Amino acid sequence: MNDTAIIDATIAFVKKELEHAEGGHDWFHTLRVYNTTQLIAKYEDVDIMVVKLSALLHDIADSKFHKGDESIGPKMAREFLLLQNVDSAIIEHVSKIIENISFKNSFGLNTSFSSKEMLVVQDADRLDAIGAIGIARCFNYGGFKNRPLYNPEIKPNLKMTKAEYKAANAPTINHFYEKLLLLKDQMNTKTGKKLAIERHQFMEHYLKQFYREWEGMFNSL
Repeated sequence: MNDTAIIDATIAFVKKELEHAEGGHDWFHTLRVYNTTQLIAKYEDVDIMVVKLSALLHDIADSKFHKGDESIGPKMAREFLLLQNVDSAIIEHVSKIIENISFKNSFGLNTSFSSKEMLVVQDADRLDAIGAIGIARCFNYGGFKNRPLYNPEIKPNLKMTKAEYKAANAPTINHFYEKLLLLKDQMNTKTGKKLAIERHQFMEHYLKQFYREWEGMFNSL
């Protein structure tokens, strides 16, 4: 099977698996990440097949929807790629990227694996977590988990561990401070850093407006 056929098969597989996924982690999220990796990869010396497959399969079984089990996604990706007769070195690389790409792996410990390809996919995934779409995804997931929008009495936890992050059930606004506003400075590539600036600024403007409306402060009626 040639590379184009493998990518087509992977797209079909991911679409089917994510057919009923939560709106912030559905096929369209995967597609946006996939498209963004193609943009970033133009300026990076990477194995484009590894980048494409990793982008398509990075959220095939997000642990937050599988009782925190981080092994399911890499396992599903590996089994699928084996059926497509993908080269074993590529399968191993893609599996390692899926295991290590998540933001939660940045808490407290250095990841045990990194590659230029992972940094490209990680930037694309993080870019989709910020800006206008990032805000929409954040509140969509908060609604999915029935979390309050905001509670001034519950402060963001800026020193949480990985376990605390995975178990967090704080108001949605807190997530901006615990993750989204941190991502701009965690971009890996020049393109990722450039794209993150505008999206970060949009979130800052959004939060200012949110608090103004929360407090009922308006310039005029």
